[in-house]
Amino acid sequence: MKKILFFAAILLISCDDSHTDSVPEYDYKQEMRDFVIGISQYAKAENPNFAIIPQNGIELVTEDGEATGNPAAAYLNAIDGNGQEDFLYGYDADNIETPSAATIYFKSYLDVSKAAGNTVLAIDYCSTPSKMGNSYTKNNTNGYISFAAIERNLNVIPGYPVFHENAADVGQLSQAKNFLYLINAENFNSKGDFINAVKATNYDAVIMDLYFNDGTAFTAAEIQQLKEKANGGKRIVICYMSIGEAEDYRYYWQNSWLSDKPDWLTAENPDWPGNYKVKYWNADWQQIIYGNDNSYLKKILDASFDGVYLDIIDAFEYFESR
Repeated sequence: MKKILFFAAILLISCDDSHTDSVPEYDYKQEMRDFVIGISQYAKAENPNFAIIPQNGIELVTEDGEATGNPAAAYLNAIDGNGQEDFLYGYDADNIETPSAATIYFKSYLDVSKAAGNTVLAIDYCSTPSKMGNSYTKNNTNGYISFAAIERNLNVIPGYPVFHENAADVGQLSQAKNFLYLINAENFNSKGDFINAVKATNYDAVIMDLYFNDGTAFTAAEIQQLKEKANGGKRIVICYMSIGEAEDYRYYWQNSWLSDKPDWLTAENPDWPGNYKVKYWNADWQQIIYGNDNSYLKKILDASFDGVYLDIIDAFEYFESR
C-alpha cells in the first residue's frame, strides 16, 4: 500500500582487502526486530490477546535475513502474523500477476512464520473477478488468509463476495478466515457512513486507521460497533500504524521539524509526499510510537482495537542501501 516492496536478486559483491574492515553502523534488520518486539511487549502487557502484525519486510523472520537461515525466535514469538503485499498480483502493476520468482521468494519466508504458528495475511492488488477468485483460492491452498484489493489506495469495500464467509465469533487473529483492508476513508462522508458500510459486511477481521478523514479518532464505542458482523458474529478490528516513516498529517507532527529536523527524521519519501523516513531505532521516535500514555500505540489500545498492523517494516532496506 504505502510502499511496494521491490523484489531484488541478491548480489554477491567481492571486495578487496581495503574494504574488509568496513562494517555497518547498525544491524538495521535487528534494530527493526527489536522495535517490533518492544511494541509487542508494551501492548501485550495491557492486553495479552492484542495482535501484532508487521507488513512486508518478511526477511526479518530469520536471523540472517536468508530464507534458509535459522528462525528469529524472539521476533516470531512477539508477532501474531505477517502481512505481505503483492504476493500473487500487483508486484509490477495492479491487476498483473506477480512474477513467479517473487512469489516463491515471499513464500519461502512467509512459511517460516506460518510454521512458527503465525497467521499470514496476503494482499493482492487485482480487480478482475477471475483474478480475485484465483487470488483467494491459491492463497487458501497455501494456508494464508487473503484480501484482493481493487484499489491500491485501499479506499473501497470490494463488491466481490467475502471468501469463506461465516457467522462464527472471531476473537483472535488465528480464528479469522478472511479480512478487509480499508485504511483510507476518503470515499465516506462521515464516520457514521464508514461504520455502517463496514457493519454491513461479514469479514472476520478489519484493518483500518485510528483516524477518520477529518483527523478525529474513532472512539472505543465506535470501534465496538465495528466488531459485529452483519450476520451477528463477532470480529476483530486491527489498527494500521506506520512505524518506519513519519507522516505529516498525524497528530504528533510538528511543522517546525521541516526547518529544525529532529535527529531521527530523514528524507521525504518521493513516492509518498508528506511521509519521511525515520531512524526507527532512535529512542525519541520510539517514544512517539509506544511506551507511554501519550504514544500512538496507547491511543490505539485505549480505542479498544484488537491489534495493530505495522507498516514500513521494510525501512531497513533504505538504510542498508545507503
